[in-house]
Amino acid sequence: MEATGTDEVEKIKSKFMSAWHNMKYSWVLKTKTYFSRNSPVFLLGKCYHFKTEESGELSTDGSNFDKINTEISGNVEEFRKDFISRIWLTYREEFPQIKGSALTTDCGWGCTLRTGQMLLAQGLMLHFLGRAWVWPEALDMDSSDSESWTSSTVRKLTASFEASLTAERDPKILPQPQRGPARRDWDVTEMRNEVYHRKIISWFGDSPLAAFGLHQLIEYGKKSGKMAGDWYGPAVVAHILRKAVEEARDPELQGVTVYVAQDCTVYSSDVIDRQCSFMDSGKAGTKAVIILVPVRLGGERTNTDYLEFVKGILSLEYCVGIIGGKPKQSYYFAGFQDDSLIYMDPHYCQSFVDVSIKDFPLESFHCPSPKKMSFKKMDPSCTIGFYCRTVQDFEKASEEITKMLKSSSKEKYPLFTFVKGHSKDYDFVSSPLHEENDLFSEDEKKRLKRFSTEEFVLL
Repeated sequence: MEATGTDEVEKIKSKFMSAWHNMKYSWVLKTKTYFSRNSPVFLLGKCYHFKTEESGELSTDGSNFDKINTEISGNVEEFRKDFISRIWLTYREEFPQIKGSALTTDCGWGCTLRTGQMLLAQGLMLHFLGRAWVWPEALDMDSSDSESWTSSTVRKLTASFEASLTAERDPKILPQPQRGPARRDWDVTEMRNEVYHRKIISWFGDSPLAAFGLHQLIEYGKKSGKMAGDWYGPAVVAHILRKAVEEARDPELQGVTVYVAQDCTVYSSDVIDRQCSFMDSGKAGTKAVIILVPVRLGGERTNTDYLEFVKGILSLEYCVGIIGGKPKQSYYFAGFQDDSLIYMDPHYCQSFVDVSIKDFPLESFHCPSPKKMSFKKMDPSCTIGFYCRTVQDFEKASEEITKMLKSSSKEKYPLFTFVKGHSKDYDFVSSPLHEENDLFSEDEKKRLKRFSTEEFVLL
């Protein structure tokens, strides 16, 4: 009877906290984001210029105002389309109960798992769709009438973003180029891409069967002592993502693997072994690899000497973003302008979407407005991600990043290193690709415990 009473108290406590968090995290979309038209904007390796070939200043009589605004608007639309096309994963409520708990929401504790999901989703988008892909309906979101985004909210966010690009205090809204019908006939390639678009999102659904859904990630986290409701750091999430990809059984995912750097070191032979490992079908093949590198950008605070390196990383076409944030909050960093980072924020509570149904709504998985944060506010604990389709791509990336590390490092030791050979050649225990009884080796468990004590606490 005592145990039953305790369970009831825990359920009531869980429901109360869920209600509080759902109210708290449903009001986060009121901030304006301002972008300068005089500086380039980088988003996951792509560069956008909001400035024209003309002088950045308007003529005194305003004769060139319309021309400049039209040109800027075109660049803005390309950036908006690219940004909105990234997959956005946020807090959710009313999803199936998490095994071993009374929780039906991750509000207040799941933000790093969500930012990890966003990074992995970007890697899978590069793998299946390529960096050039954009969602054809991205710019139609302002006319959508979904539960998660009211049309008036999106219109306000869109207007404030576009208006921020003018230098005026109370700027005019930039004119929108005329678009064709919202719905048009898609060709074969677009239809194929839309199938993968939906499939990738479905892998992150909030249900026990989704390969990279919250329920599965929490199960893998239990092996490192984490439970539903606990806070997760960027390094722990990196290892959880590796296990999730390793254990995924969807045939489409057999061509992808994840490697997590050991103690800020990427062992090239270990990465190539993973890429050249046998696929589950029994046929030999080369896998694409997503490389995750947990690092610290300083001690208690982020060292601003690392700013140029972080900007350099986000300028690479094979970068899949950074799991990071500021103290007590995790963000998914995807770009920058000047000394500010552009990010997607998971701290917004949305209703559960059943991704198993045909033509499930997509709007709540795409963010209509970017946010910016000063690099100085960034927490030093983060995980950097890269995607390499082939062994040749990995070798090229390792050379390019090594040069960047050397040129940006003012100290004797770079932030992380690429080393030839296997980790076992340097007296490190190399974890096997598949373990029968335990998802994490003893060496990994020790490393995860150490990461847990070093990383920031998330509300």
